[in-house]
Amino acid sequence: MGDKANAHPGAAGRAASADHPASVRNVVLVGHSGSGKTTLVEALALTAGAVNRAGRVEDGGTVSDYDEIEHRQQRSVQLSLVPVEWGDYKVNLLDTPGYADFVGELRAGLRAADAALFVVSAADGVDGATRMVWEECAAVGMPRAIVITHLESARADFTEMTRTCAQAFGADDPDAVLPLYLPLYGEQGPDGHAPVTGLIGLLSQRIFDYASGERKESEPGADQLPLIEEARNKLIEGIIAESEDESLMDRYLSGEDIDFTTLVDDLERAVARGIFHPVLAAAPAAEGARQGIGTVELLELITGGFPTPLEHPAPAVTTPGGKPRPALACDPSGPLVAEVVKTASDPYVGRISLVRVFSGTLHPDETVHVSGHGLADRGHEDHDVDERIGALSSPFGKQQRGLTHCGAGDLACVAKLSRAETGDTLSAKDDPLLMEPWDMPDPLLPLAIQAHSKADEDKLSQGLSRLVAEDPTMRLEQNQDTHQVVLWCLGEAHADVALERLRSRYGVQVDVVPYKVSLRETFAGRSGGRGRHVKQSGGHGQYAICEIEVEPLPGGSGIEFVDKVVGGAVPRQFIPSVEKGVRAQAAKGVAAGYALIDVRVTLLDGKAHSVDSSDAAFQTAGALALREAAADARIHLLEPVAEVRVLVSDDHVGAVMSDLSGRRGRVVGTEQAPGGRTLVRAEVPEIEIGRYAVDLRSLSQGTARFSRAYARHEPMPPQLSEKIREQAGDAS
Repeated sequence: MGDKANAHPGAAGRAASADHPASVRNVVLVGHSGSGKTTLVEALALTAGAVNRAGRVEDGGTVSDYDEIEHRQQRSVQLSLVPVEWGDYKVNLLDTPGYADFVGELRAGLRAADAALFVVSAADGVDGATRMVWEECAAVGMPRAIVITHLESARADFTEMTRTCAQAFGADDPDAVLPLYLPLYGEQGPDGHAPVTGLIGLLSQRIFDYASGERKESEPGADQLPLIEEARNKLIEGIIAESEDESLMDRYLSGEDIDFTTLVDDLERAVARGIFHPVLAAAPAAEGARQGIGTVELLELITGGFPTPLEHPAPAVTTPGGKPRPALACDPSGPLVAEVVKTASDPYVGRISLVRVFSGTLHPDETVHVSGHGLADRGHEDHDVDERIGALSSPFGKQQRGLTHCGAGDLACVAKLSRAETGDTLSAKDDPLLMEPWDMPDPLLPLAIQAHSKADEDKLSQGLSRLVAEDPTMRLEQNQDTHQVVLWCLGEAHADVALERLRSRYGVQVDVVPYKVSLRETFAGRSGGRGRHVKQSGGHGQYAICEIEVEPLPGGSGIEFVDKVVGGAVPRQFIPSVEKGVRAQAAKGVAAGYALIDVRVTLLDGKAHSVDSSDAAFQTAGALALREAAADARIHLLEPVAEVRVLVSDDHVGAVMSDLSGRRGRVVGTEQAPGGRTLVRAEVPEIEIGRYAVDLRSLSQGTARFSRAYARHEPMPPQLSEKIREQAGDAS
């Protein structure tokens, strides 16, 4: 592991490919925005010999944040794969965005990985969102390690940050979160801050000095040994406590000196099993250095302590029809099962799919079966088709380096999968399979858009379909009530990136317009109306008269039509015509242009003409009768009310409940949830929670999550109702 004597530099300039799952490590980097994930990835690539000293690949771009949008926004917005070689191992580094709006990219990285590196800034600490991801990983037993960055900051304190990590991540067992190394500091500068120049290995009691630009190993000085003794003893006790050898603790407590190799082997097993979480340190490389401080140790931890794909259970599989199949084995010669974890578009190559192969081996130009997950509610096409894939490649910045195959446990980019979308399963065409989907967050921020010009309108539909195909956390809605095109996003930054991609990738300029909720109308009391449609214009005229009564019904009743005509005043063949006219007018609304619901319309009487009466005339009469009844009645505007469930840390429950009350919400219950959280259930008018996804994040410092579901429509307050009527009148 990190205390092993020899570093194994990787091979630069060629596409890394693994012929056996045991030689692959898939690692996702997790941490808040600004914690240093991308910088760390580039430092690891530099140490592995994959990039030059500036952290660049041959075309001048960085290995991770190479997208133009990322450059403009100055942050990661998408999952990036950076494969490097270290000795006999291929390490797939999955760099994820740290901003909450792009949690879908993070979830994709977690799906593709077998272990996680949590990157924590010594200057900023651990935020609530990172804690929640840690709990997600803990729930599935994913192995985790912690890397503390930004040690060059004047506020950095490695000892204090290690204690913070133990409190944040070691709730069940703080002694399972312990450092493997201590920083080695140089001479203090004029500002009183001493730079980190290397690391002290606690197990090996060796010094790893990077001050010269190259990693040099030496014995610690006599003055340094007492500094590390306490931390070393605590680390050894933590490792032994997790050892499978139950006699080891007794031997250690009796004073026996435990063999170094035994400690390292036990440490590696505990890390791979996800029960011990080592803390490491990383700092920028010295000027002109080939190795960043801590990167060699980190690569040795990844290759020695993190599990292989053979040790990571694959997701469950079924047939496309839902019939269970045996659990997958990570076997390159087994049945082909792979999953699209990310979809992107390249202006020159077209669609590129990042694929994790769980079983079998994927080859270029073969025909595979593509099974969709049925995300029709998010605007994603459900499909079950055969498709011929294009070339396989290994990404490195903007470059794509060709591969001859991709075996079980590995990751690769696949070209020309025109139908496959993120989350889809690729399998053998004669044995189609479907993988259990991973959890994707619901987009809860609505963005109403319209084409900027006629030229944009012609391209909008295709641009939107390609956009949602790439991002399953985005939902496309064509609202039939408000006639708006709505993109549901995870937050403002997510929405900004969506608009930028529409413009820059697909050449579609759109305008953002105010989002409308689907209001309704209903009668507040009983009312009657007479519809008279009598016209003579030469030849056949138009003649229809009907009298109706309208009364309100309980919520959810819809429109009920009752025929109480006696004596044939309205001929039987025209009664359906009256109903059709009433329902057509109800759909248009009778007060502010919103659909009328929850009323009973009773046809009482009418008149007809033997020649001039017709289906069309009685439809018109029915509509006129409903409008007249509305003119003499009090009409309620109904607004949709959502059932909102907020999961929030106990520290912010009061603020959340107060905020919900300010949104005209009614808290209907609370209950305790695991991890010091409370579930708040409330009913809130939808017009009040259009931006709740943004506001709640600010209110709870990113620690709260919420869901919403339509409950019912109910009357709006009179002052709001009147304001909307006035707006409707002005618009007309």
